[in-house]
Parts: sequence; C-alpha cells; structure tokens
Amino acid sequence: MSGADRRYNARMLERVLAWIDTQREASLQSLVEFLKIPSVSAQPKHAGDVGRCAQWVADRLRAAGLEPQVRPTKGHPIVTATNVYQPGRPTVLFYGHYDVQPPEPLEQWVSPPFEPVIRRGAVVARGAVDDKGQVWANIQALTAWQQVAGGAPVNLTVLIEGEEEVGSDNLEHFVAANREELKADVALICDTGQFARGLPAITYGLRGLVYTEIFVTGPDHDLHSGMFGGAVPNPANALCALLATLHDRDGRVTIPGFYDDVQDLSPAEREEWRTLPFDEPAFLREQGLSAGSGEVGYSTIERRWARPTCDVNGLTSGYQGPGAKTIIPSRASAKVSMRLVPDQDPLKIVTSYERALRVRAPANVKIEFARHGLAGPVIVPRAGRAMQLAAEAVEVGFGVKPRLIREGGSIPVVALLRATLGVDTLLVGFGLPDDRVHSPNEKFDLEALHAGTRTAAALYQKLAEL
Repeated sequence: MSGADRRYNARMLERVLAWIDTQREASLQSLVEFLKIPSVSAQPKHAGDVGRCAQWVADRLRAAGLEPQVRPTKGHPIVTATNVYQPGRPTVLFYGHYDVQPPEPLEQWVSPPFEPVIRRGAVVARGAVDDKGQVWANIQALTAWQQVAGGAPVNLTVLIEGEEEVGSDNLEHFVAANREELKADVALICDTGQFARGLPAITYGLRGLVYTEIFVTGPDHDLHSGMFGGAVPNPANALCALLATLHDRDGRVTIPGFYDDVQDLSPAEREEWRTLPFDEPAFLREQGLSAGSGEVGYSTIERRWARPTCDVNGLTSGYQGPGAKTIIPSRASAKVSMRLVPDQDPLKIVTSYERALRVRAPANVKIEFARHGLAGPVIVPRAGRAMQLAAEAVEVGFGVKPRLIREGGSIPVVALLRATLGVDTLLVGFGLPDDRVHSPNEKFDLEALHAGTRTAAALYQKLAEL
C-alpha cells in the first residue's frame, strides 16, 4: 500500500469515527429496540420472538448496505449478509448470535429483563452484552462505513445465528453445506470481553465444553416417605451422592483419564498472567464471596482460563412448591457441564464421565444420560498479521494497547470454522468482567459500546491490509 493510500485511508477512517461519535444516542436507542425482543432460543414460547429478532437483524444489515437473507434451519433461523465482492480485497467473516439466555430467576432482576433501562452508565437487559450489544456495535460500524464511504473496505460475509445459547445444533450442518459462500481469509467474533475497565483485550484461548444431563430413577412413582423411607432407594439421595464423587478434597475432578491430555501452561505464560492487574479480593467481593475455591496449586486466573472444571448447573427432584410434601421422589436429575482445555477431547471426556457414574451408582436405581453439547477447546495464533492489525484497531477504539488473554467460556463456532473452513478467528470483544453474563441484571457499559463500535470500524479498515 502506497503512502498516499495510507493517508487517504486514515482520513476516511477519521470521517467514519466522527460519524459514529455523532450517533451515540441514536445507536443506543437502536440497541434498546433490539434488546426489547425476547429472543430466548431455549423456550418454545419465544419461537416467534426469535424469528422476529432474526428479521430485525436482517433489516438493520440491509440499512448498513449489505444484502441479507433470513435462512431457515430445523430450529431457529440464521441470518447471513454480504456486500458486493471486489477482487483483490480480503474477505472477513463476521459471526455473532441474536438469541439470548432465559432470564430466570425473574425475581432477581431490578427491572424487567426485556425492558432495557440505563443504570450507572450501562444498559441493563437480557442479551445486553451477550451478544446483542456486541453484534450491534459491528452493525453500527458497518452502517458508518456505508454512510461515509458507500460501504466497508473489505469483502464481508455476516453470519448471525439464533441457537448459540442452546448449543448451535444446526450451525455445523449450515456451515458445511455453505462452505463456498462462507469461505474467508479471517473470521471475526466479538463475543468476548476486556480484561478490566480501561484495559481492553484480544482473546487467544477458549475452553471447550461438555454439557450433559443425568437422570436417576428409583421406584416407578413417588412414595410416602414415612411408609417407605429407609426401605427403598431415594433417587435424590443417590444423585447427590454420585455428584459428590466428582471432586476430591483438592478440587480435582475424579473422572478417570480427565487430566491425561491437559496441556500445561508454559512458565512464560504463567508469568505473563501474573503481571496482569488482577485484584483478587475485589473479584471476590463482586461475587458476594469472602473466599474462592478450586483446584489446589493454581491461581484464580489459571483456574478460570487454563484448567478444566466440572460443575453442577442445575438439580431437580421431588416436591419444590410451597409448604411440605413428604415423599420419596421417583426421579432426580442434574445438569452437569465440564469446561475443557487443550488438548482434551470432549467425546473422550463425556464417555469416561458416563462410564464412571454408571459404575459408581447403586445397583437398585436406573441411570440415563442426555448430551446437550460438545465443543473442543481452542487456541488461536497469537502472532501474525491479523492479530497485529486487530491490536492496532483496538488501540484506535479504546485509546490504549490491548492485552492478550484467554477466557474461561466456550464459543464452539471457533473450532467449527477452523475445522470446516480452515480459517482462524480474531476474538475482539468489548464486555467487562462485571457484566453479569447469563445472570440477572446483565448489562453493557455504554462507554464500552461506543469504544467497541469505533474499534469495529477501525478493524474492518485495518483488515483490508491483509
């Protein structure tokens, strides 16, 4: 690229950023409109809302100068959009999701989850940061390029799905069936976060996920606990005893072979993380805790980013209404997830988990399992031109250089895009650690929204240099 071209691009980006700066209030109002749609993919009663949300996204992508399509699947629709292909330009694949987690427990929300409010400099609503706010930052950035320059400076494919929060059941088939349409030089996902306020980050590692459900059945119907207690198996008792075997006293998971393939952290990486400005007492206070817990021998950051875990996510059994009902329940169930790190194999882990609990279960109860999602861990290259350009874009948007971090969550599409399309992903997100993702009173900081929009605008220009 010539010096004249660089100067022209710099002036053009300045105009795009200036347009974004003038549209802060209008952008927020559009995001509020987005957040009002209860696109809860897990709940059948919201299927119509999910479809309506897909159309809303398509309409906004059209306003940003793209050609969108709402693509049906066996579940919720996928929205795709492209601009006019120009030879010689790199192609960027932007992925996001418009579905959100269930808002329950509703009584813990300060305001209704789908009636967004502005509180303490943030918009509070379900989906605010995961992932509607971050998707909207990119759509607004593309709209800025359309308004100022007639379109983005790269070839662009947008892929926004409606089933991320329920395991992306139909995404793998969609990507495989549309390889040619989705091929790109680099993928971009903005479903991650900053390390802390004022310290933006680019994520290079994500944990994988095994999500299962275990069902324990005893008698074929509920029984009177006075007449039958002590004489028949209690599935709730049996399930609790089984779950208690999953960890030892040092916080290590007791599934056979669980740690066989775990990739240890290098001394250099541990030292790099040690220098991050992490305030552990403040972290615990934000969660309402006096002390943490976890695997012995590792720091809190190491446990969150680079060690595997096993957690009970939900327990169900017996009578849970008001007052008392003295029964031995017929059935008990639990949802159990495991976060995996390189180089653990999700299928190997879930198979060992199921086998171990069958062996440990009492002989007089029936054990069944359901699998709700498997995803491998991901490490993306830290070096390379795309990562350098992304860091430059973050500095434009936030005014400071980003840190490179891992995150403890899972984004299964990253491994899918690598396996199916052969493309690596830039993980450039704008959320804050206290945004209460998946919890009541989820929020998205308005300064992060604005800086993220500026970052996205800069990133599309920077990636034109690939």
